[in-house]
Amino acid sequence: MLITTSSRIPRALTIAGSDSGGGAGIQADLKTFQELDVFGMSAITAVTIQNTLGVHGYHELEAKAVADQIDAVVEDLGVDALKTGMIANISIMEVIADRVKHHRLAPLVVDPVMVAKGGALLLEKSAQTTLVNTLIPLARLVTPNLPEAEVLTGMSLNTDEDRKEAARQIHDMGAEAVVIKGGHLEGEFSTDLLFDGESFHTFTSPRISTRHTHGTGCTFSAAVTAELAKGRPLSEAVSIAKEFVTRAIAHPLELGGGHGPTNHWAFRQHRTQTVISDSPRT
Repeated sequence: MLITTSSRIPRALTIAGSDSGGGAGIQADLKTFQELDVFGMSAITAVTIQNTLGVHGYHELEAKAVADQIDAVVEDLGVDALKTGMIANISIMEVIADRVKHHRLAPLVVDPVMVAKGGALLLEKSAQTTLVNTLIPLARLVTPNLPEAEVLTGMSLNTDEDRKEAARQIHDMGAEAVVIKGGHLEGEFSTDLLFDGESFHTFTSPRISTRHTHGTGCTFSAAVTAELAKGRPLSEAVSIAKEFVTRAIAHPLELGGGHGPTNHWAFRQHRTQTVISDSPRT
């Protein structure tokens, strides 16, 4: 899609932590927005000290600073869709919910970031209840991975029916829809399960053996947010996000000595190559 100055440019806001390694958080979200032809904006909740080997620390911003960032973006640029990522504490979570309601921001995608790939805790345990009570009821979509869905529901998710029940329970917390990602499942395929409040939909891709998966959750939720900002239906947005992440994993950048970042260029490069190969030759 070629955007000109006369086009209606879709705008997406990410409210999340900064990843100094560039693979997840704000950095992954903005890269994803850009690759999907959406203008990205940010409100930073925390600054993390990390690389592919792990999170070595983080510094939270004051809740007022987060609120001020949101206000500044909304009051000037406008927001067509938004997402949350790493929130870190209750005060920041409450102020995000307050600003979302005050500005009537929607659709909201909530990525319940709790634990980093290397095991570092990114959300205080005491804040998990606040997440359920404040942000999830405002969400168009909640995007937990398997461990996060287990924390939210208190269930062990061992079967397909377990995952369906967990999706129902998260939906009952107030979210309009839930997608439980399948990256942590065993087997030859990775299947994401979407529950829209009425029916279930699955999105399946071959499982790719690689250590370069840092930021996949952030990237997936950002891709959904970008497509919702364009006005796409939810199921279609999730389908595109699934393809975006799958291609990002399948074509690794081979950076770092630990959990390396995914390749945010891969989706666009594939689309470009497809257009070229499909073009008639003279």
